[in-house]
Amino acid sequence: MASPELASKRFRGFLPIVIDVETGGFHSRTDALLEIAAVIIEVDSSGRVRRGASHAFHVKPFEGSRMDPASLEVNGIDPWHPLRPAIAEEDALTRLFREIRVAIRAHGCRRAILVGHNAAFDLGFLNAAVERTGIKRNPFHPFSCFDTATLAGVALGQTVLARATTLAGIDFDSRSAHSARYDAERTADLFCHVCNAMHESFVRAEEKARALGWKDGAPAPLDLVEGD
Repeated sequence: MASPELASKRFRGFLPIVIDVETGGFHSRTDALLEIAAVIIEVDSSGRVRRGASHAFHVKPFEGSRMDPASLEVNGIDPWHPLRPAIAEEDALTRLFREIRVAIRAHGCRRAILVGHNAAFDLGFLNAAVERTGIKRNPFHPFSCFDTATLAGVALGQTVLARATTLAGIDFDSRSAHSARYDAERTADLFCHVCNAMHESFVRAEEKARALGWKDGAPAPLDLVEGD
């Protein structure tokens, strides 16, 4: 069972949300966002971190966006396939943010923080899409993030997602890679693995914080997570 009280304390009132994007290139302001997926991270009653619900959307390329054939070859996306269930960027982000705000409230947190494998890439595309669509209520911290490439490099000596998950004992199907949902779920599993491997260290840090007199109560929610 998920524990809202522990979730609100584990990451200082921030709820980790794994984000993965598939795109038409490497440039967030000019290249198309084609898929986006989010995975909620939960904390159970023992304080262990686990993967929660997943949400994913196919996205229509924004008007005038660039799509590099090399990138499309890697992710295997045909943006104009007639059976592709794509929706507009604004619609995708609105739906995604609604689910994330619900999760933030349910876990007693005040804001989301992005988790990604090479997280700056995903955060850059997310922020560019928010700016492009004019969405005012972005639940994510605008620049802070957790990067699983860095975490895996420290904990496992590997920075490539497929290799890091393999060493962590997590199944990785290379044929399913470069799907936003699949990559987000494997990234979430990797993040949970590293966090749980550090659980005893976190417990010791909590004990020291209490000895120092630091307050660890659940933070008050911010206006940005209230309502839909």
